[in-house]
Amino acid sequence: MTTTQPYGTPDAPRLAVHGEAHLEADPEIARITITVTARGTDRRTALDDLTRRNTHVTDLIKTYGDAVDKLETSAFSLSPQLTKHGRGERVKTYHGTAHITADLTDFTALGELTTRLADLELTRVDGPWWSLRPDSPAHTEVRRRAVHEAVARARAYADALGATLTALVELSDPGAENTTPLYGRPAPGGMAYRAVAGAAPEPVPALDLEPQRQTVHARINARFIMTPPAL
Repeated sequence: MTTTQPYGTPDAPRLAVHGEAHLEADPEIARITITVTARGTDRRTALDDLTRRNTHVTDLIKTYGDAVDKLETSAFSLSPQLTKHGRGERVKTYHGTAHITADLTDFTALGELTTRLADLELTRVDGPWWSLRPDSPAHTEVRRRAVHEAVARARAYADALGATLTALVELSDPGAENTTPLYGRPAPGGMAYRAVAGAAPEPVPALDLEPQRQTVHARINARFIMTPPAL
């Protein structure tokens, strides 16, 4: 029984190539971050105010139902703000913040929600950051194109030598042992909005946010065995 060796020999030369593909796709997720702030002269007052504001923000986001794919609190802090008093220091105020992250799949609702959040007192909104889902068909398609490009390149090399491909012995992602993702990084770019305490502002029209097209990239390594070249 004859087996194909994973390395090249004069009778079965090995051909190594890479395949690469790029694809543009409409984003599927828009992420925004909301920072809720509260201040108080004592810890309890600051905490109660922060809890109230945080609950109001999360309740508002939840009213958008299925348009919200994910809602989570990413960080919380409550810290004293010190001031000089004689030879020592004393607590002047307490400062609290809560950071909320929301992923939306309905971009029509995104503009309205962003405007309503930015209209709240002591609330900051950052984003949106556009991205694809990890299981987006765009990832599968760009990898498929990269494989086809590698096969076409290998065939062109073999044809230039008067040879043909006989076997595929390896197909891999570059740096497959690394933990850094190769695909679907969220595209940067966004805006920040902040509202401060004061008189209640007049309602403003919903922001018209244009989704940012996502560029997906795939690169693979491929090794083939070919027939002896006609040198």
